[in-house]
Amino acid sequence: MNVNHLIPKYKYGKAVLAGSGIEGTYNSKAVDCPNVFCHNGRFYMTFIGYDGEGYQTALAVSDDLINWEELGVILKRGANMEWDSVGMAATTLLMDKDLYGGNKLKKWQGKYWLMYHAYPGAGYETGSAEVGLAWTEDENLMDWHFYGEPVFTYKDGAAWESGGMYTTDLVEHDGKFFIFYTAKDNEDGFWTEQSSVAYSQDLIHWTRPFDYPVLPVDRQAWDSQFASQPQVFYDSKEDQWVMFYYGLGNLSACNGLAVSKDLYHWEKFSAPILTTGAAGTIDSIYAHKPYVIWHDGALYHFYCACRPWQEGDLANNNGEFRCISVARTKPWDEKQFEIDKKVFG
Repeated sequence: MNVNHLIPKYKYGKAVLAGSGIEGTYNSKAVDCPNVFCHNGRFYMTFIGYDGEGYQTALAVSDDLINWEELGVILKRGANMEWDSVGMAATTLLMDKDLYGGNKLKKWQGKYWLMYHAYPGAGYETGSAEVGLAWTEDENLMDWHFYGEPVFTYKDGAAWESGGMYTTDLVEHDGKFFIFYTAKDNEDGFWTEQSSVAYSQDLIHWTRPFDYPVLPVDRQAWDSQFASQPQVFYDSKEDQWVMFYYGLGNLSACNGLAVSKDLYHWEKFSAPILTTGAAGTIDSIYAHKPYVIWHDGALYHFYCACRPWQEGDLANNNGEFRCISVARTKPWDEKQFEIDKKVFG
């Protein structure tokens, strides 16, 4: 397994997006779950905002992957039906899955597509979530339309996913659509999150080839409780599929990597490729929920960074500062980004 070129050794060390801290805004408490892609010559990011009631999905744009301008909410509370009325958390769009292709957004049937999940109850991930589908013909990506009912649900799944769905990642390959999805085994208390795969011809009707996770937890390893939020690309340099994911266990929440030749059978790299930082750094609690994009000879590894809230932070999510940060596979320009050598050594 050759993955050295995929390990993001150089952390930016600061937030590139954070919550507003302003009561009544969609992101007053936190931001989460970056999804970065290229569209019409610019970089875009969908991300989740949390306001204490539920998730909503917003869009931001950038020309350098560091400085982001928020464009507004694209999946709003109450925009569709009762099952997703509390909020909608998008985590995947249909895009080119060549690892070195820059995550270019692509169309199917003349439309852009995304998938999201929604929890039925108000609060932080309250209840068992299901997965929905949305589309747009708007080149600005601000005006989305909904299929309506859930297209993928725990209700027809196996016991390990009976607690509800989390994120999905959408891949088009060999005339099929695949989703790599995360589910949990119970709704409340101490649960296990694991990930598997399903396929479809139409984005609506999905078939599970297995009744077990293709990315299970390893009770003896660093991802003993969660193996979650997979993001899959084809690595043409090594003729392999690569899966970025996050695990939870004795190292807190960190990001890991697995490889495959066929999208069904995955081998994990033995250690996390992105771990939490020292006390006082932007990711001292969690460094998880990966999303990568190749640009200018480097792999940019976006992730949700968490540390204890401190004076001066705009957003406070129950004592935690939860933001989006980035690492990459080549060193940063210290003058351009004012890198603190205490953080990066």
